[in-house]
Amino acid sequence: MLQKTYFKTKDYCKVKFSFSPELAETVEILGLNSDWQNAIIMSKKKDGSFNAEVNLPKGSTHEFKYLVDNALWLNEPEADAEVPNAFGGSNSMVSI
Repeated sequence: MLQKTYFKTKDYCKVKFSFSPELAETVEILGLNSDWQNAIIMSKKKDGSFNAEVNLPKGSTHEFKYLVDNALWLNEPEADAEVPNAFGGSNSMVSI
C-alpha cells in the first residue's frame, strides 16, 4: 500500500510504503530516486507487515521493487502504474 501526504509549504511528499508478504523476514525497497544499489530497509511490525516512509520531490516519478528476504523481487499491487523493465519484467511506479 502507498499512502501519500502532501504539504502546501514543502517541495516534497511523504510516502508511506506498507507491504505484507507472507512469512517474510526482511523487505527492502530498491529503485527509488533511480538508486538500485542502496536499499531502503523496511521495519517489520508485530502484525507481520513492513513499513517505511520516504520523502520524494513533488512532480517526480519513481520506479521501484520490493526485495523480500534478499531473494524474491515483488511489485507493489497498489502502485500508481507498472512499467516494463530491461529484464523482461516490470517495475512498480509511484508518481508524486
